[in-house]
Amino acid sequence: MNPEDVEARPLTPDRWDDFATLFGPQGACYGCWCTYFRVPAKERQAMNADARRMFMHDRVAQGPPPGLLGYRRGQAIAWVQVGPRAELPQWNSPRTVSRPLAPEDATDPAVWAVSCFYMPRAERGKGMSHRMLAQAIAFARDNAARVLEACPIDRTKQSKSIGLYVGSTRVFEAAGFAEVARRKDGRPLMRLELR
Repeated sequence: MNPEDVEARPLTPDRWDDFATLFGPQGACYGCWCTYFRVPAKERQAMNADARRMFMHDRVAQGPPPGLLGYRRGQAIAWVQVGPRAELPQWNSPRTVSRPLAPEDATDPAVWAVSCFYMPRAERGKGMSHRMLAQAIAFARDNAARVLEACPIDRTKQSKSIGLYVGSTRVFEAAGFAEVARRKDGRPLMRLELR
């Protein structure tokens, strides 16, 4: 196995400890625990990092997997949140740049979204997002998604910025996604047809 190879696995309850280790005691991204698009803003702001951690723990226990962990030599080194749009109420809010093109897309189980990436600073800027996105596309296709959407960012001041948690536009372009809407400068809504 090439030392740069990454093996992606769905985040199932038996992999929770790997997810928690990857996110660290603070829960990555200022204690988010990848709840930003899953919990309404007011409710999420009232939660501390432990409450967000428990929310995500319960979500993983409930299933199906909310995303993929990337492993290298048995250690989780990356995360991508991928699943049906319906699981991401904040991503579907009419006030967001990621809102669906058609209202029914927000509840269609075949319309999926890649909403978040996370990797430790040492793994950023090395093409990890490309690898994890390729795995997310395959996972979505294998789980009967018809469409996969993303709302990345065109650029940040720093190539390793935490602001890239939504992904970089160029990463999605390289994977074949096409822009379908732009509600804010620098934040395209992108789509990949899977079937």
